[in-house]
Amino acid sequence: MAGTTLPTPHDYRFAPAFAVRLVGLSLVALALVMFAGTAVVALASINADVLVVLLGVGVGAVFWLGWWLRNRAYVLRAEDDGYVVGPVRGAGVKRARWSEVSQAATTTVHDIDCLVLHLQDGRSTTIPVEALAVDREQFVREMQRRLRAGQGHRPLG
Repeated sequence: MAGTTLPTPHDYRFAPAFAVRLVGLSLVALALVMFAGTAVVALASINADVLVVLLGVGVGAVFWLGWWLRNRAYVLRAEDDGYVVGPVRGAGVKRARWSEVSQAATTTVHDIDCLVLHLQDGRSTTIPVEALAVDREQFVREMQRRLRAGQGHRPLG
């Protein structure tokens, strides 16, 4: 397994539990919008059909978010020459080449296990491992192999 090549580009997607949390937050936001919309309709004597349209658009947006998180969104896209971080808040550098990475380390940030890629210029990329739909040990091994290959190192033997 150590000598096998990894598929490129490879998207590391959001873990299902993380995606469910985001969809749940969007449902809470929709409920708050509907509450405010109901108050506006009641106070301004607007036709109540506006609420039905608002609810339809909101439910459609929640379903679209769930689909996007499941099928399109990624935490990390690993390519031959580098990586791109998806919509992750506080990740730091969102795009870099493997050859720019000077060190990779695991750490805990706010009680969340993370992989930190330190770049040669002092900047860094922080990837929350718990947000990934992959085993953390497998992810770290794959990142090590990608870093070695990206920096021109070849396995012995």
